[in-house]
Amino acid sequence: MKILVSFFFTLCLVGLVNAQETLPYKNPLLSTEVRVADLVKRMTPEEKFRQLFMIPGDLGTDSTQYHSGLFGFQINTNTQQTTAANQLMHYQAGQNALQTAIKINTIQRYFVEDSRLGIPIIAFDEALHGLVRSEATAFPQSIGLAATFDTTLMNKAAGAIASECQSRGLRLILSPVVNLATDVRWGRVEETYGEDPLLTSLMGTAFVKAFEQRGIITTPKHFAVNHGEGGRDSYPINYSERMLEETYLVPFKAVIQKGGARSIMTAYNSIDGRPCSANDWLLNKKLKEEWGFRGFVISDAGAVGGANVLHFTASDYADAGKQSIENGLDVIFQTDIKHAELFNGPFLNGSVDSAKLDSAVSRVLRMKFELGLFEQPYVDISALQNNLDLTQHRALAKEAALKSIVLLKNDNQALPLSPSLKTIAVFGQDAVEARLGGYSGPGNNPVSILAGLQQELNGKATIQYAKGCDRVTTEWAAIAPEYLNHSENNGSQPGLKASYFNNITLSGTPVLERIDPNIQFQWTLFSPDPSINYDFFSAQWTGNLIAPASGNFNIGIEGNDGYRLYLNNELIIDTWNQQGYNTTLKSYSFKKGTSYTLRVEYKEAAGNAKFNLIWDATLVSKQEQELQEALKIAKKSDVLIVVAGIEEGEFRDRSSLALPGNQEELILKLTETGKPVIVLISGGSAVTMERWKNNVAAIASIWYPGEAGGEAVAEILTGKVSPSGKLPITFPVSEGQLPLVYNHKPTGRGDDYNDLSGQPLFPFGYGLSYTTFDYSNLQLDKTVAGTNDSIHVTFTLKNTGNYDAEEVVELYLYDELSTFAKPVKELKGFQRIALKKGETTTVSFTISPDMLTTLNATLKPVVEPGFFRIMIGSSSKDIRLRERFEVK
Repeated sequence: MKILVSFFFTLCLVGLVNAQETLPYKNPLLSTEVRVADLVKRMTPEEKFRQLFMIPGDLGTDSTQYHSGLFGFQINTNTQQTTAANQLMHYQAGQNALQTAIKINTIQRYFVEDSRLGIPIIAFDEALHGLVRSEATAFPQSIGLAATFDTTLMNKAAGAIASECQSRGLRLILSPVVNLATDVRWGRVEETYGEDPLLTSLMGTAFVKAFEQRGIITTPKHFAVNHGEGGRDSYPINYSERMLEETYLVPFKAVIQKGGARSIMTAYNSIDGRPCSANDWLLNKKLKEEWGFRGFVISDAGAVGGANVLHFTASDYADAGKQSIENGLDVIFQTDIKHAELFNGPFLNGSVDSAKLDSAVSRVLRMKFELGLFEQPYVDISALQNNLDLTQHRALAKEAALKSIVLLKNDNQALPLSPSLKTIAVFGQDAVEARLGGYSGPGNNPVSILAGLQQELNGKATIQYAKGCDRVTTEWAAIAPEYLNHSENNGSQPGLKASYFNNITLSGTPVLERIDPNIQFQWTLFSPDPSINYDFFSAQWTGNLIAPASGNFNIGIEGNDGYRLYLNNELIIDTWNQQGYNTTLKSYSFKKGTSYTLRVEYKEAAGNAKFNLIWDATLVSKQEQELQEALKIAKKSDVLIVVAGIEEGEFRDRSSLALPGNQEELILKLTETGKPVIVLISGGSAVTMERWKNNVAAIASIWYPGEAGGEAVAEILTGKVSPSGKLPITFPVSEGQLPLVYNHKPTGRGDDYNDLSGQPLFPFGYGLSYTTFDYSNLQLDKTVAGTNDSIHVTFTLKNTGNYDAEEVVELYLYDELSTFAKPVKELKGFQRIALKKGETTTVSFTISPDMLTTLNATLKPVVEPGFFRIMIGSSSKDIRLRERFEVK
């Protein structure tokens, strides 16, 4: 008995000692704030800095680099599976999912068990319109989701994406993009929800809620404006605070305050002269103090270093990091753990503001505690075998694609395709590629447009395909290294001898001499070498050029002037004293296998250099052959479908909105056959169509429709489903009209050009249907209201056509008299209504006081007395009902 009592007493004593040894930050019974404060007190300067540093990648072979911790990883999966993974192959969609989860656990275990304080990492990834991983569902690109004008569907799609992230153990995504796409030349329009603040806010909030409610932190980006003049990515912003508050900041505020976003990513550009990643007004005063944002702020990848390299507002990387953290950034996002050494100096020597540093660290730790990572740091591998229905997710992706397709033109009911058609011809590279858009994974068995049509018709009509032309036509190519060499040691060696000078006269001793494999450079952001002036240098390349074939070929230079090209010591091209960008080609007679002495000279006196040695000697033109093949099958077909695509993406802005390559020529040649031509535009932004729009029978924008896109497009083409998507951006007639948005303010004079209208080709909110809808009987429950009153609006909507269909009804308002100018119309509400043919319904909207607000002189929202105009219709231009009410 005494032994038992002694044993029991010993157990109690051990338990008491263990309880006493539990550090406060490890005690889940304490509040998050207490735990955060306790942990911050225990951290070394290096440990604090590491919580503010994030990278993509894995631990690698040297885990000692991470002994002080880290914010988090974007986990790579390009390694062999472990034995444990091979034992868990039951998860149908999940070798890569399992691999990711197991790897996250392996890395997490190191930080939890082997680092001094055991602070867990956050595993993050991209999930713009689907997780960017193998065997994850690819939904339509974001701009396509916006074209559905369906926030409920958006929330469901985001929920499906979130569940796929959750199953892999991802706790942070670097999505969504809630920048306003106010200039369609910008290459990242596809990633956005369009040009309108309300549509973007509602879509972004629906997306964010789905993730945050599932315990995954979202990162709306890029705070706050990601394109500038000319539609160019990351160009500096100099907008007034009023303009920012009325437009670009609206969606960010919404996804934070209404969606619950707990992270945010800054843009690469500057606002009012300060980089967004080190902008006290933007990050501290606006975001954290005024809006009450309690999460953490992440830089875009490499953006903090960009303050030094690009904006020149910091003396070096260490200064850039110090400035960023002191001005409101919380996490520095870089691409390599080695970059930590570039930034950590001020954090280790104590020169960074300690209060700002602790505030940033606390924000990161607070979220890690809220995520429960200290108590449950590991992914539940067993859950990978349950809870996910990828078949259901694919069905949801198809529904989204069906609702996203926008019918732009349909002369003489060219669509839907008649069941009596015997032969259909399909053209275009995009008809067979099933492109998914930027920031996409591979999707699960993506269906192309051609395959979808073949599957839908299933032999009811003969379908023939010819490419017709490439999406991008190459008229010349950079001269490849295999055709270039130089003499050395009585023999030839690959590459050209290059000499670089820190002057523009090729004089004196070269600063750098090296062998360049060929001449194909783009020094737009940097110089050829750190030892060379990026904006004041010259270069000379010497060696030999070997002809690949015999004949007269064009050879020349693409790049900034000036340059000179010599062949066999003969000056072929000379633009040495010209300025600007140019492509110059000259014909030269070559003999196959012959070596020609080559000398190329270049000077750059202003920076932003691009320089390529080019020719067409290796190009065999198939353009005419492909066109003739297309015309041959066109003449034997009843209807011709061209799937035309555009080229765009991150840092791929467009100066021209015309279809690239020879696609427009293909369309025009096909229309000459006299057969009806239907054009499907694959891409994430607007295109101009002045050359061919009036020649074709029908046009539709299918965006990047996702993995089930081919099936959805086929169902629209055959009339199984009526199109119901609406444009979330404005299509201009010409690039000269840009930027062009529907919700501009009154001009004070007029908005036309001497040689062109100021009106769009297709307006915001536009989209045709196979049926017709009648709007009637608009009624207001009051025509005079107080500043705090709501107004109830109803009208009758009837499907007057021959197809069951859905209509997106749009509510716009205009403040007829205000202290500060207001847009000519603003979207204030929309609804997607499904009606069978002949069916009628009553649609209602409630106009609340917040819809009527304007910003006063101190930028506070107020409702000013006066008259407001209600406009209800099928697009921003197609207004069917109009009424006024007064606010007193």
